Amino acid sequence: MMPPSSPTRITLEPDLARCVETVAREEFERGMRLLLEGEDAPGLAERTELLRRFLETADFRELRRISEPLLAGGRKVTFTVYDDNGTPRYHLDVS
Repeated sequence: MMPPSSPTRITLEPDLARCVETVAREEFERGMRLLLEGEDAPGLAERTELLRRFLETADFRELRRISEPLLAGGRKVTFTVYDDNGTPRYHLDVS
């Protein structure tokens, strides 16, 4: 369950072609590119920093182990990454 006090939330939707790590890396790189271009969108720096910390700390082998069978079975998998007092956490939703 996500804490209600977490204002920065990032939705990552892996698929059979792109695992959650790849999707997170693409979002991080997009955020960095925008920041380097001088983009000043609200929350962009916080989102990019959260993705950086998530990429450094997440056990992607475990996340793939969980998500890939679901995706192969035709299910939609969504990871919502959020900040929990300085620690990146995630919530997994399957539909």
